[in-house]
Amino acid sequence: MKKLLIAAAAIAFAATPAFADDDPSEAEAAKIKEVLTAWGCEGGSFEKETEGSGIFEAEDVKCKDGQYDFRLGKDFKVIVITAD
Repeated sequence: MKKLLIAAAAIAFAATPAFADDDPSEAEAAKIKEVLTAWGCEGGSFEKETEGSGIFEAEDVKCKDGQYDFRLGKDFKVIVITAD
């Protein structure tokens, strides 16, 4: 019985649809660029998470000392910066 429950849970987890990210609006993209410029960075690709969290992602952003990924909150404040 325990194996059956584990198998059912694994199937349910695998069948859960993955959320895709959307492109931010033009106004949102402009605000992201403004924040990146303030950090001395430019470029990259932008996404908006669709899980309802309001998180924005800026990936492959070029800065003076390397390339980074940024995560910004719905208020456009930087939450996380990771080296790419």
